Amino acid sequence: MTFTRRAFSALLSATGFAALTGLPLLRTIGSAAAQSQTAADVAKPSPLGDMALGPENASVTIVEYASMTCPHCAAFTLNVFPKLKAEYIDTGKVRFVFREFPLDLKAAAGSMLARCIGKSDAAKYFAVVDLLFRQQTDWVLSNTADALKRIGRQAGLSEDQVNACLKDQKILDGIQETQDYASKTLKVNSTPTFFVNGTLVRGETSLEAFEKMINPLLKA
Repeated sequence: MTFTRRAFSALLSATGFAALTGLPLLRTIGSAAAQSQTAADVAKPSPLGDMALGPENASVTIVEYASMTCPHCAAFTLNVFPKLKAEYIDTGKVRFVFREFPLDLKAAAGSMLARCIGKSDAAKYFAVVDLLFRQQTDWVLSNTADALKRIGRQAGLSEDQVNACLKDQKILDGIQETQDYASKTLKVNSTPTFFVNGTLVRGETSLEAFEKMINPLLKA
């Protein structure tokens, strides 16, 4: 499906787990068949602009495609990413790019809110993503509209600004284009999916697994 304002209007009036399970998926997500992709394909930025931490000239670039309603994405963000950030990103060895790959309307809404709050400030954007993952159960399984408004208020947005954010077709279209490109060109078909200097890594991944990929690249 394609995200529309009409779909989001329905979301804003929907509550509870039944509403979540009734939401349709995005235009899905091609087969798992392997397709070669180049680092240049992966490096193509989001139409909204990439949100990234770490220097642009880092020896290693990790790109993550994630859905804000994905529990495995939340587990990676909360348990693995802080260690990866401290050891590799903050030390300038790795550039980490986060791209939206929403699997349902609620995930898209969360991504839109993160974009509206973060704007061009990547650190602020990542902080909102972290908060959304930490509170994932609260805003996904409860009244999503009210929960997102509360999170927006914590970040300094008014209720009207949150409502306007969730109706911003430009942001919605940019997220859709990001998902479409990842699905069709990069063959992303699940979340989280990572690319380490263009090499695909599927699923929640440990720090040790990343180290085995990163360290040889740093020595090259």
